[in-house]
Amino acid sequence: MASEVLSYSLTAGVTNSESVLINGVDGHTYIILSVVICETAGAAETVDLYIDENGGGTDFELLSDQAVGANETFVWNDRFVITDTDHLCAAAASSANIDIVVSFLDQTR
Repeated sequence: MASEVLSYSLTAGVTNSESVLINGVDGHTYIILSVVICETAGAAETVDLYIDENGGGTDFELLSDQAVGANETFVWNDRFVITDTDHLCAAAASSANIDIVVSFLDQTR
């Protein structure tokens, strides 16, 4: 039976290593409503936000080198969709300390 659940993902301490924000599951469609990126270490950073198609390593950039000022917050509220085993990922350009909150609608088929 299909369902719709409003949900969120909390990821603290994003650095220059890939962080999976949403780890997609087969049979699900994720409608991303907003992404809030907050720099918490007091140093300006840049961040990439991308879809890793089917978790297979092919990345499609949504935000590339998006600037986030020291102790500042960047809000991206363009809606987009990922499906099934796609992953929503983020990485900073350096060994940063960035927190990311993603709000989304999780639909099962």
